[in-house]
Amino acid sequence: MKPRLYRLLSAQITAILLCSFFIVSMSLITPVYGQTLATKTLKAELIVKQINRTGKLAFKRTLTLSFKSSGYLSQLNIDEGESFTKGQLLAQLDSTELIAEKNASYAHLLQAKRDVKRIKTLLSKNLSSQQALDDGKTLLLTTRASYKVALYNLSKAQLRAPFDGVLVKLFTELGELQSPNQGALQLAAIENNLVVRVALTAAEVKLVKLQQKISVNLTGFSAISGTVSKIPAIADQQSHLFTIEIFLKNIKSNQVVVGQLARITTDITTDSLAYRLPIEALNSVDSQGRALIMVLVSHSTEAEHYQQQAFVIKQLSNTYIYLSAKKSALPLTVVTLGWQQLVLAKEPPLDAAK
Repeated sequence: MKPRLYRLLSAQITAILLCSFFIVSMSLITPVYGQTLATKTLKAELIVKQINRTGKLAFKRTLTLSFKSSGYLSQLNIDEGESFTKGQLLAQLDSTELIAEKNASYAHLLQAKRDVKRIKTLLSKNLSSQQALDDGKTLLLTTRASYKVALYNLSKAQLRAPFDGVLVKLFTELGELQSPNQGALQLAAIENNLVVRVALTAAEVKLVKLQQKISVNLTGFSAISGTVSKIPAIADQQSHLFTIEIFLKNIKSNQVVVGQLARITTDITTDSLAYRLPIEALNSVDSQGRALIMVLVSHSTEAEHYQQQAFVIKQLSNTYIYLSAKKSALPLTVVTLGWQQLVLAKEPPLDAAK
């Protein structure tokens, strides 16, 4: 009785073990689609590139003032970094000689007027000639012009602010001899005169257009919208970079520190088509640098086999990977999660897009 019972138990145990082995074997072969398997259908779209660069805040334009006449600097009412208002007297030359020249020119002008008047009186009595009157009038015009020049030179012995602004640089000091070709003060307007200068590579500068809106981050401000106002035609000879200017409207220089760093950010849509995949969908990279992605085979159902295909990588970021696509490319269904569980197709990787 006991041997028969042992034989029955042994047979049952053997059957259970065989069944368990079969189930385990099948589970190793058949993909488990019910476990964290996610797919996503993608369409070819234009690549959007993001430019993140750091530049410096600067004045868009500056103005260098100089004296029209020669002379010694006798008055200086401003220093570097100080603000001024339109019409304010900034600097002045010693005008002793200029005043003397003006007075002398005025005396000559009065004499010329008297001479013309006297000649007219004599001519009415036939005691002078028309030639003498013409010469007198010519002399009057000449002395009047000389007097105007003397007045102009005297007025230019002063430097007055042409606008509300700030003194950027001082090129002279009190007592120094000034000449007409020598710069004295460098000024900058405080309104609508701020730009951010940013250096871009040749590939990046091709994507930027004039009047394009760009986000600028400055210390003490929220994101500011700037406009591209200048794109150079040639690169810097030393850095080989292109320095663009981003104009900041309605920001005064007394609200910020000129020279401080500024961060710019912009998204630019290119003309290149690509599939944009989450980085999690990337299986690996082959020896040719192509991305291996698990995709759903065309004209198949989700229950059938998936296939690993190779794609040319156009762009890679921390979040997305961009795969090359053609204009006529069809939508692509890829596995974004759970691709590790799928059985790889036996066919060699295909170039889905070049």
